[in-house]
Amino acid sequence: MTDAAAPLVTGLFHIAVKTNDLPATLAFYKSVLGLTEAKRPDFGYPGAWLAIPLPGGQAVMHIYAGGPALGPAGEAPVGTAAIDHVSLACRGYHGFIARFRAAGLDWREFLVPGTTLWQLFVYDPSGVQMELTFEGAAEDGPPPDMAEGRRYVAGASFFDPAAYPRLA
Repeated sequence: MTDAAAPLVTGLFHIAVKTNDLPATLAFYKSVLGLTEAKRPDFGYPGAWLAIPLPGGQAVMHIYAGGPALGPAGEAPVGTAAIDHVSLACRGYHGFIARFRAAGLDWREFLVPGTTLWQLFVYDPSGVQMELTFEGAAEDGPPPDMAEGRRYVAGASFFDPAAYPRLA
């Protein structure tokens, strides 16, 4: 096999999220994270494709409800299961914190040891944990709050579906 024909991963094509609450999930990804809706084929069941709001941004989140999203009990599963989280490259660290506050969402912060990376963790309405990663050297304002209760702890869920605000 020549180098030109060697297998190569060239990027992330998309991530699919199942949801029981399509309006709240769309509100989270559009209003809180700032993604934009992209054209989606008619698959015969509800859903949306969301894109990074930059010129040429490729669809990165496929959201679907009903039909194949439903398990044997007639509901979509909740949480990230074997996938711990989805990480998105972002900018505007303190702007995202302001959006979380405005939406009534809980979040956690983290400073990746030995790097200049800052991170925010938040859950979508279906319990999918989102990690927003920032180049801290390019951000204004104070670094992540690493105080107890605000600092992200791997494996420690802070998602409470009963307390999750209605975003739709």
